[in-house]
Amino acid sequence: MLGRLAARRHRDPVPDDDRWLVVGLGNPESEYGGTRHQVGADAVRALARREHVELSRNKRVRCEIAETTVAGIRLVLTIPISYMNRSGDPVQSAAAWYKIPPERIVVCHDDLDLPVGGLRLKRGGSHAGHRGLKDVDRALGTPDYLRVRIGVGRPPGRMPARDYVLKRFRPEEREEVDVTLAEVGDAVVQLASEGLEPTQNRYHRRG
Repeated sequence: MLGRLAARRHRDPVPDDDRWLVVGLGNPESEYGGTRHQVGADAVRALARREHVELSRNKRVRCEIAETTVAGIRLVLTIPISYMNRSGDPVQSAAAWYKIPPERIVVCHDDLDLPVGGLRLKRGGSHAGHRGLKDVDRALGTPDYLRVRIGVGRPPGRMPARDYVLKRFRPEEREEVDVTLAEVGDAVVQLASEGLEPTQNRYHRRG
């Protein structure tokens, strides 16, 4: 009897609780592609291209979605089909659909407080006026998810931040940003496999 019970337990499926939701924030690509506000979505698209998976629209969760496994880490790549300041509900819907808790959500986004091409990682904290993050905080009911901050620099002079983030990079800036976007995929995988502090130690050494 004990042998049969042990065999039955052995055949039980392993709970599907190891996936990570990797979110790239941005505005609709057809209108805002290439702008500073798009770098979060650009990072997720770069990772999808690298892993040879295609993002496709999931109308149920209002996101573009692709699933992949990198170095044994199962990732759900996600880009909300919305304007930046309405990112929260699509992110929450995707998290609920895939049953992924906030501690395994990684949100990639632009950051005015980092120089162009800067890369920093953190968990939680203030949204610092970033309307996409503010809406994600609201929809998830917590700011305690992981964040990949991608630097886009400060606006020159008295240019309002809302205007600056909708502008495109200069050619020399674009080259630097593209190098950073290629690194984001490795940073996400290390976050999931090794944790926040080792990943910070690796990427925060960059200027």
